[in-house]
Amino acid sequence: MEVIFTSSQIGEAADGLIKNLDSHRVLAFHGEMGAGKTTFIHALCEAMGVKDNISSPTFSIINQYTSGNSETIFHMDLYRLKDEAEAINAGVEDCLFSGDLCLVEWPGKAPGIFPDDTLHVYISVIDELTRKLEYAL
Repeated sequence: MEVIFTSSQIGEAADGLIKNLDSHRVLAFHGEMGAGKTTFIHALCEAMGVKDNISSPTFSIINQYTSGNSETIFHMDLYRLKDEAEAINAGVEDCLFSGDLCLVEWPGKAPGIFPDDTLHVYISVIDELTRKLEYAL
């Protein structure tokens, strides 16, 4: 699936992805620095009714939120990690296999620990205000 959206359409793009999740519990977000991974995950969390403060887990590695229907959501940013061993030590693998929804930025830092049914989502920059979201179900 491919979706092109502007900053004013990000909520609609997030809703569309949520409606197409099927049984996927782990979403791995790929994209260059500044592509909008954190911004898109923020929109996803808002669309799922998260009332917590949604922020980048760049330094904490893992943030935990609660959705509007009391579902646990883990938001992870692996950018600062060196390898899979460091990700495991930080508790990332435990979250990935918890059955809770996991939204992960920079999955390439620890590719070997992701479940086989991970949904890989690619965000790319078209211009300053426009992004392309690609994923295959």
